[in-house]
Amino acid sequence: MREKKGSKSFTSTSPCALLRDAYHNCFNRWYAEKFMKGHWDKQECVSEWQKYKACLSEHLEDKNLIRFLEAEDTVQDRVVASQ
Repeated sequence: MREKKGSKSFTSTSPCALLRDAYHNCFNRWYAEKFMKGHWDKQECVSEWQKYKACLSEHLEDKNLIRFLEAEDTVQDRVVASQ
């Protein structure tokens, strides 16, 4: 039986769980402490996201699901090109 997500004893079997948590914590902190106060630094949490994404890439490739991250890259490339 799994513990509730808010519980301190919650564990995940995901190989990327620690990286996911680091990214989510960074994002939530940025959102509450900066974005909501009108300060927007686009580089905030980039290193956490890149580490998490690299882990996902490695493990999704094994399950032939890498196309989901590749689609996300395509969307980002289009946004950058339009700016």
